[in-house]
Amino acid sequence: MTSSNQRLNRRFSVAPMIDVTDRHYRFLARQLSQSTLLFTEMITTGAILNGDQEYLLGYADVEHPVVLQLGGSNTQELEQCARIGADYGYDEINLNVGCPSDKVQNNMIGACLMAHPQLVSDCMSAIIETVNIPVTIKHRIGIDDVDSYDVLASFVDQVSQSGCDTFIVHARNAILKGLSPKQNREIPPLQYDKVYRLKADFPDLEIVINGGIDNLDACKQHLQHVDGVMLGRAAYHNSAMLAQVDQQLFASHLPVPERKAAALAYFAYMQQQHEKGTSLHHMSGHIMGLFQGIPGARALRRHISDNIHGNNANIQVMYDALDLVELSPTPIKEIDDPQ
Repeated sequence: MTSSNQRLNRRFSVAPMIDVTDRHYRFLARQLSQSTLLFTEMITTGAILNGDQEYLLGYADVEHPVVLQLGGSNTQELEQCARIGADYGYDEINLNVGCPSDKVQNNMIGACLMAHPQLVSDCMSAIIETVNIPVTIKHRIGIDDVDSYDVLASFVDQVSQSGCDTFIVHARNAILKGLSPKQNREIPPLQYDKVYRLKADFPDLEIVINGGIDNLDACKQHLQHVDGVMLGRAAYHNSAMLAQVDQQLFASHLPVPERKAAALAYFAYMQQQHEKGTSLHHMSGHIMGLFQGIPGARALRRHISDNIHGNNANIQVMYDALDLVELSPTPIKEIDDPQ
């Protein structure tokens, strides 16, 4: 069995981000864009096999298309978890070979695997042979001081022998010692040219670029060289950007979603989840980026932060916060697009 990439459109996606792209954020994101490909946070095989699978893997049907990103390097465990993910109905399985955290390195998870391309290829083969949904990989352009395009190309070539034909490439090296995960997103220089060259040298592979991309105009520029773009924290801190994705990148003729409508749908969802036992505080932070740059956004954030904690907090806090924002009929594009 080979990995098929035909069922999903990866032209634009939101990166898997720990403590960010949980099911609650994904629900909100889907109110803003129907075409964006959404990812779970990285979930380790150990967590899935030993933890609460419904808590870790549960999601709302509206989130489709949604990808399960796995962290691990044991082929049997990856097979098991991929099968569980497919049974849950995920649209794709993605292997994390890009996380630089010390915690995952100790378990041979994430970016450290780039030093072991045969093991990565074996892992990909194991997953591909187990499930009948697309299987993809997300990785860096290198690790530590190995700054060679030839090493990167060799890695991609070897892993592609597994049948994997989609590579999501964070265009920075991962520094495995001495930098925090946050610093690893900022300090190593971006080298987009290497990702472009991968697409030129491997035209039959689908190449998606990630790293430092923060607006839709930049996405359009990258799409002249590669097959897809993936945004990370920019899609969280200014999530209203997603409302323009379908029209600007997927040629949709549907109306641009409105902030208020998206917020109200999310509040209703929050209440449903709260009734099932999820704290409102746990879900409230995702709304902050929806009003970035809008008059009253700071007051909204302050009101939520001051009032959403505690046993007496209720969903009215969110509605009261929304009243503090000065919403106008001005299209999102005119407010948020960089000059």
